[in-house]
Amino acid sequence: MSEQHPGLEHIAQHMSAKKHMPIDRARAILASAARNASPAAKKRNPRLKRVKG
Repeated sequence: MSEQHPGLEHIAQHMSAKKHMPIDRARAILASAARNASPAAKKRNPRLKRVKG
């Protein structure tokens, strides 16, 4: 985990707890958002390109 970004799994866990949803659903929402990220966001964070789909 870096200082700049806590990681997608950590964010999914946080979303799951905050929105009262299953962790699998939170991961799906987060993956969809990563796939739809703008080219500028992917340039800033190249790891977004690793999300399958």
